[in-house]
Amino acid sequence: MNGLPPLSSRTMGRISAARLASTLGQWHVGGPRGGGHALADALAGRIRDGRLPPGTRLPSERELAAALGVSRTMIGAALGRLRDAGLVASRQGSGSWTAVPPGGRPPDAGLPDGGEPINLTRASPGAADGLLPAFEAARRALREALRDETYDDLGIAPLRERIAARYTVRGVPTAPSQIMITNGAHHGFALALRLLAGPGDRVLVEEPGYPHAFDAVTAARGHLVPVPVDPFAASGWDIDGIAATLRQTSPRLAYLMVDFHNPTGRRMGAGDRERLGAVLAATRTHAVVDESAVDLSLGGGDPGGDGDGPGSAPPPLAAFAPRWTITVGSPAKTHWGGLRIGWVRASEELIGRLGEIRASLDLGSPLFEQLWLSGLLGDPGPALEPRRRELRARRDALVAAVRAECPDWSFRTPDGGVNLWCRLPEPIGPRLAAAARQYGVLLTPGDRFGVRDGLERWLRLPFTQPPDRLREAVRRIAAARAGLATR
Repeated sequence: MNGLPPLSSRTMGRISAARLASTLGQWHVGGPRGGGHALADALAGRIRDGRLPPGTRLPSERELAAALGVSRTMIGAALGRLRDAGLVASRQGSGSWTAVPPGGRPPDAGLPDGGEPINLTRASPGAADGLLPAFEAARRALREALRDETYDDLGIAPLRERIAARYTVRGVPTAPSQIMITNGAHHGFALALRLLAGPGDRVLVEEPGYPHAFDAVTAARGHLVPVPVDPFAASGWDIDGIAATLRQTSPRLAYLMVDFHNPTGRRMGAGDRERLGAVLAATRTHAVVDESAVDLSLGGGDPGGDGDGPGSAPPPLAAFAPRWTITVGSPAKTHWGGLRIGWVRASEELIGRLGEIRASLDLGSPLFEQLWLSGLLGDPGPALEPRRRELRARRDALVAAVRAECPDWSFRTPDGGVNLWCRLPEPIGPRLAAAARQYGVLLTPGDRFGVRDGLERWLRLPFTQPPDRLREAVRRIAAARAGLATR
């Protein structure tokens, strides 16, 4: 069968029904007659131009029928045509996924020398130094913890105390009772979304922004309200525009990443944070602030624009809107993405309400991982400083490679985070991502980071791989782009 095996680790992930409906646009402009043919043609076009890369798991027929407002019979007919054309593969019990277009090179074929593809779809570095000593310390602490007859559903006290102390040092006095341990930062956002927004409610998000946050909102049947983040403007966020949007649309919740924003790498200055905090308070809008990259200040970025100078850290947004800010964080980027644990910082009242909501979903985070993270946060320096040096070297290698191989691409060198957000001279992002797979490089095109169409000129390049691998990836991307120009 010309397709990918189900549940492959090399698949591109699952696209939600709402997202797929948005990607298809006005596929049925010609009217309902021949709808199955029109839908099949629209899907085929998105697969061939790279907007639905091979290996993308599709929604169920029921979900897609509901999102498109058509019958399951029509969905089944369209998918059947795509299977006959070799563009979709299916397996009973595993669903359907996009396949390799006939004559194309399998996306998991790896590099020509037989190695693994260079995966630039995940912005998460490998494990940092210092994890194993903390792991052994956690093993020893576990012996004592096993004597306890119960557990704390907010998280173990030593870990909450250390996280609270970190916020206090940063200028936001915090008690351990204001901290809840979660299964990652995204879990914290999902809990806040469940508590504060329901079906039909609006949620303000940044565009470009974090795709999994978009997916969480659409899965909760919420409506996304995008506000722009400009990678090149003097200030990446238009605070006046955000204020106008909040007043006009009255969203129940906002999701923001003001420290080394994903994907642009921008950091909001202290002055804009103060203004934004005042707006949140005036409009009585709760904001989830994702601080997953807050500790990854690298320095040496393009000068100006973020208001505080390279290397300096403005106060958390919670310092300016303490009642309305829910801060989430995790060690995924600073220590290891496999350490699936995180935290929420909020008022005691909100933490209590989040705890009540959480009780219907799970009863707390794994004890051993909490002990492990507690040890890592007890003395974060040995892990953070090497991590910053590592990412700085990788960022500089990627910047130099892009300038050499793709001199007509535009970008702003970030002074933190893990991403380079590149503007292409043409709207070829999806096609380039599809072509790059044939050269052994996996990319996420820019339109994945948008609520609407319009980001086809953009590409996110994480600098989470070693420098030599990043240089090779850029060389291959440039070759893929040259191949597109000759077609």
